[in-house]
Amino acid sequence: MSPLEALDYASVFVFALTGALVASRAQLDIVGFAFLACLTALGGGTMRDLLLDREVLWISDPAYLGLACTAAVLVFFTAHLLESRARAIVWLDAAALAFAVAAGAGIAMDSGQSWPIVLVMGVMTGCLGGLMRDVVANEVPLLLKQGEPYATCALGGAITLLAAHGTGMLADRAALIAAILTFVLRGCAIGTNWRLPTYKSRPPRR
Repeated sequence: MSPLEALDYASVFVFALTGALVASRAQLDIVGFAFLACLTALGGGTMRDLLLDREVLWISDPAYLGLACTAAVLVFFTAHLLESRARAIVWLDAAALAFAVAAGAGIAMDSGQSWPIVLVMGVMTGCLGGLMRDVVANEVPLLLKQGEPYATCALGGAITLLAAHGTGMLADRAALIAAILTFVLRGCAIGTNWRLPTYKSRPPRR
């Protein structure tokens, strides 16, 4: 298994954990757990593969589906042991974002895409599954919370991959560095409650 494949598998499993934890907060049944876990885990990668004209990851390898469902079952029986599921979701989501951004950008680069497409695929792979999860669960998406540096951290990770690769580094190693930096950025944002400047309305001019 290549590092890019390992990152893709890791992002699927950890994103599935967050989807199942959201299902536990909504007190869904086991089918609801599996649905939210799979939607969260595979949404970003599916869109990435469709746009890059690749065989969709869970169709080419059904093990991705099995991994997401395994995460759902695991959380179904253990979620009650967590002191704060909301806190666990935020930190697991940060880890999954890091894995997914690196995998998405790395796969796009590996397929010979130009740098704007690499950036878009990295951000999309990292953000889309969590967005779907939160919308379906009727929660304000982390991506769209006021001033939340979510997509910003994803973009920073994708830019890091491009920069590392530009120095002559192999795509696999550049992806690992991008994953680490994405998690550090997102972790700092969570730990320090860092927020981006937001739009402030002003009185209309006469």
